Amino acid sequence: MAATVKYDEVEVGQEIPAVDYNVRRIDLVKYAGASGDFNQIHWNERFAKMVGLPDVIAHGMYTMAQAGRFVTDWAGDPGAVVDFGVRFSSMVVVPDDDQGATITVSGVVEEKLEDKRVVVALTARSDEAKVLSKARAVVQLS
Repeated sequence: MAATVKYDEVEVGQEIPAVDYNVRRIDLVKYAGASGDFNQIHWNERFAKMVGLPDVIAHGMYTMAQAGRFVTDWAGDPGAVVDFGVRFSSMVVVPDDDQGATITVSGVVEEKLEDKRVVVALTARSDEAKVLSKARAVVQLS
């Protein structure tokens, strides 16, 4: 599989339209099972509040995964992402209701490198808070 985005068709400063990813409590339970991270702050509201959190929060790696999903969906090939990193800057609070929380991810082509690679700077927000900082991906394009 190869990236569907063409190197010659992207420019520095080009914006990648934002995508919203909904996260509900059930998603956190599924992620806990897949990752093995059963920390109670991710599923037990009483415990989360007892330790000073406003409510249950999403796993940091779950939030990071949504940013990774954004990049791979844009590129058209998960294997096109050759480097990916973030810093966690805020929590994604997930209320116990039918809506849950929304993680909004957007991007901009920050730099064009040799060998048809680009650096994509990512922005991830939830409830107006920036939840990831220094989020970058290097993507191998066609």
